[in-house]
Amino acid sequence: MDLLIALLPALFWGSVVLINVLVGGGPYNQIRGTTLGALIVGVILLLTGHASFEPKVIIVGLISGAFWALGQGYQLRSVQLIGVSKTMPISTGMQLVGTTLFSAIFLGEWSTMMQVILGLVSMVLLVAGIALTSLKGKEDTAESKSALGKAMPILLISTVGYVVYVVIAQIFSVNGLDALFFQSIGMAIGGFILSANHQTSKKYTLKNIIPGVVWAIGNLFLFFSQPKVGVATSFSFSQLLVIVSTLGGIFILKEKKDKRQMVGIWAGIVLIIVAAFILGGLKA
Repeated sequence: MDLLIALLPALFWGSVVLINVLVGGGPYNQIRGTTLGALIVGVILLLTGHASFEPKVIIVGLISGAFWALGQGYQLRSVQLIGVSKTMPISTGMQLVGTTLFSAIFLGEWSTMMQVILGLVSMVLLVAGIALTSLKGKEDTAESKSALGKAMPILLISTVGYVVYVVIAQIFSVNGLDALFFQSIGMAIGGFILSANHQTSKKYTLKNIIPGVVWAIGNLFLFFSQPKVGVATSFSFSQLLVIVSTLGGIFILKEKKDKRQMVGIWAGIVLIIVAAFILGGLKA
């Protein structure tokens, strides 16, 4: 049962971008609605007494949440350009590379030769996995190739947002559950800033509250599972979200892939997941 609960964050987080696309509204409605959904769950936690008002927790929570909004908002822009099944493996791989390198270089998490070797192996696997999931199809047009070129810098910005969201809590040793209320406020502020100069619809913003609630519930399952199965296992299992989102993009959203691309996607996902489990072991 504990392992099943540890798998739930991947199911919930992997579903978020699929729900965003299914309910529609474009990236700016999506980020505004998603962050409002997360804020609703944050308020519920506040009312049930699960919030810390320590100054450090407040500041870290607000900054972390704002950068999450940046990461999610730009990820959704990439989805609009190249689709879910291509965006999510690249995005997940880049996030793992970014957070791992930061932790290794600035937090000194690779303290032994074995950790350095395994860390470098995981980096190679991640880069190879990203490359495989981005294989061009035989029938790709010049327009689709151009879209991938436009999406890459967008995904780099998204990765910066996600990496800061993750590592700032590590740097200041802030418990994620304690900070979740103020994190959700930071998310909502970030979402409104990102969408402020763009036309949005109240209808689609309200619909996109649903994936925000789904994301926040997945976050709660992660915090709940960590004491049960350990941080390393919960981290590794959460990265299985790439399977849910990528295959959901292909089979639910009907994003077309040829045989060569499907082989590349499956192989790339396997490499990214193997790398995630190696990295999870390094975080133990």
